[in-house]
Amino acid sequence: MPNISICIEMLFTEVDFEDRPAAAAKAGFGAVEFWGTRNKDVDALQAACEEAGVKVASFAALGGQELVRPQPADALQQAMASEVEIARALGVRTVIVTVGNELRELSRQEQFGNIVANLSSVAPVAGAAGVRLAVEPLNTLVDHVGYFLDSSEEGLRIVEEVASPAVGLLYDVYHMQIMEGNLIATIRRNVDAIYHVHIGDVPGRHEPGTGEINYANVLRALDEAGYDGWCGMEFSPSDSSAAALDKARRACGLA
Repeated sequence: MPNISICIEMLFTEVDFEDRPAAAAKAGFGAVEFWGTRNKDVDALQAACEEAGVKVASFAALGGQELVRPQPADALQQAMASEVEIARALGVRTVIVTVGNELRELSRQEQFGNIVANLSSVAPVAGAAGVRLAVEPLNTLVDHVGYFLDSSEEGLRIVEEVASPAVGLLYDVYHMQIMEGNLIATIRRNVDAIYHVHIGDVPGRHEPGTGEINYANVLRALDEAGYDGWCGMEFSPSDSSAAALDKARRACGLA
C-alpha cells in the first residue's frame, strides 16, 4: 500500500508544532508534512523529526507566489532555490505548489499561460536538485472559492505543457471528489503524472470513515496502478487526532 504521512498543520494541533512529529510517531506513523516554511523554525522542526525518527514527506513551497501572474524569472528562481535548499536538508523529494486565485483582469487563458511559464522557469532549478513539484488543484465550491485551478484535467494540462519530469500533479482526493468525482478512473489513467496524494473525507474534510469516499478502494487502486509516492492524511479530525487516525487507518484498509 502507499506510504502514509501526517499533515501536522491539521493533526495533533493540541500540542506545540515541534512536538507533533513525536505525536505522529507515537500514533504509529513514520512521516509528516506541513504547509510552508515561512513561519517555521525549520532547524527546530528538522531536529524534532530526527529525534522522533520520522521523515518529512513534503511541504508547500513558494508560499505567497501568485503563479497566475507574470513573475520575474530571476526572483522566482531564487525563491525556488531557497525552497530546494530546505527540501534537500529535510530529505524531501516532492514539494507542493499552489497557483493562486483567479484574477479578474486577466483571461483564464492568460493566467493558464502564466502558470505554465512560471513553472517552466523554476522546473530546472528543482530538477537539478532532484526535487519534484506537485501542482495542486483545490475545490472552489466549499473551501477555496476563487482559486484558479479546480480540476485534475486542467492541472494535468499544465503538467503536459510544462513538459518537465520535475513537475507533476498533487491529487487531493477530498478536493477532487467535491469537484469531479470519478476518483479511481482518474488515478488509473494518470498515475504516472501524480506526484503526491492528499486524503480527507467528504463532506466535512474529516478522517476517512466519516463520509462517502471508499478509501480502501482508492488506496488499493493507487497501489495497483503502481503509485509509490506519499499519501498525506490532511483532514480535520472529528475526535482526538489519535482516535481519528485510528479510524482512518481502519477505513483505508491499513489496519
